[in-house]
Amino acid sequence: MEEELKNFMKVWVSAIISISYCFYSSTRIKAGVFRLLFVLPVCVQFLFLPLCFSSLHLTGFTAFSLTWLANFKIILFSFDKGPLYPTPPNISQFICFACFPIKLQQNPKPQIHLPKWVLAIRVAIFFVLLKLYDYKQYLSSNVLLVLYSLHVYLEFEILLAPLRVLLTVALGCDLEPQFNEPYLATSLQDFWGRRWNLMVPAILRPSVYVPVRRITERKMKSKQAKLLGVLATFLVSGVVHELIFFYFTRESPTGEVTWFFILHGVCTAAEVAAKRTSLLNRWKMSVMVSRLLTVGFVVVTGGWLFFPPLMRSGMIETLSNEVFLSIDFIKQKVFSIFLVNLPKSWIDVFRS
Repeated sequence: MEEELKNFMKVWVSAIISISYCFYSSTRIKAGVFRLLFVLPVCVQFLFLPLCFSSLHLTGFTAFSLTWLANFKIILFSFDKGPLYPTPPNISQFICFACFPIKLQQNPKPQIHLPKWVLAIRVAIFFVLLKLYDYKQYLSSNVLLVLYSLHVYLEFEILLAPLRVLLTVALGCDLEPQFNEPYLATSLQDFWGRRWNLMVPAILRPSVYVPVRRITERKMKSKQAKLLGVLATFLVSGVVHELIFFYFTRESPTGEVTWFFILHGVCTAAEVAAKRTSLLNRWKMSVMVSRLLTVGFVVVTGGWLFFPPLMRSGMIETLSNEVFLSIDFIKQKVFSIFLVNLPKSWIDVFRS
């Protein structure tokens, strides 16, 4: 664990230096292809940094923060687009906005903050879920599928919620939420576009959807170009997820994750097209039914295409084991610090 933390510090020091280079180079190089050429070495570096770890949590955090978020944001920044434009006023904000799934609140308004006990309940549910893995041989595949889906959501929420609070205090500005109760989604468009991992559509829209739509509009109708833009966005998301899964498993990609996002891209595009028809406008589905169908479709297709690579590699169980090992490591360090500050006679009592 200590060696992994040392590697983590080295990797992130190098990342901060590289992002600082991007920040200062932008003051001397105009936006465009020339600036992109200057920052491309940084993007290539970020592709290899997740390979420096054996810990799945550190690998995942670095891959998500640098390989995905920072790379896409820096490429967009090369053309004065994306979440890093307008350029943040200081280097610390630039680094935080480049690496983390946060962005400035464009139209600041009072936010409804969840009570602290809600986070405490989520943490409690998460640890109960981890303990249930000890009895997975007695659980059906459908129950395990629900548990895996809850695991992904709760771990994201638990890790990102404190990070967002810390960054809000440190940066002194309003930040947009990363999740918006995805379990209440009433459609795939609602789930992927307005509720789940909101920084990702905020990046993929200007980097993939808009360029593809503008290029294809020259040769086809606007509605068709928009649908093609949706498909291209999901395809790119699938390829990036495939890369992140490779960092986790270190096994050759199977394409299942990419097909998961292609399937959702096709279904989302079909859903968008169907909403424009007069027939669907006459037939209104109840909110409760639409929520069950949407979340059910995400979970079932996830069990079919998204989770199998993780299940075969034993990644879910490894993640849960890492959580408990991290807790034991922290306890050991806190206890050792506590012992250092005690009189020698007291230490002998504790050891006996």
